[in-house]
Amino acid sequence: MSSGSSSRSTSPSSDSEWSKKENKMFEEALAYYGVSAPNLWEKVASAMGGTKSADEVRRHFQILVDDVNNIEHGRIPFPKYKTQGFWTK
Repeated sequence: MSSGSSSRSTSPSSDSEWSKKENKMFEEALAYYGVSAPNLWEKVASAMGGTKSADEVRRHFQILVDDVNNIEHGRIPFPKYKTQGFWTK
């Protein structure tokens, strides 16, 4: 594996993992357009530069919603993050 590589998709039809950059672009596009925007998935996919298809964007959003719902309903425990800093001492 080469330095600087990512697991991001190079094809809109690929269902590979999402890179940090893709997740950030996804979040920013959702914040910009809002979840009630018409043609949201197409707009978000376009804002991401075509690295994901509208269907992949929709599925990614649904997974996020499902995860939040599971956490809120106590089906998945809150993650225990390892934090370091002056506040943990």
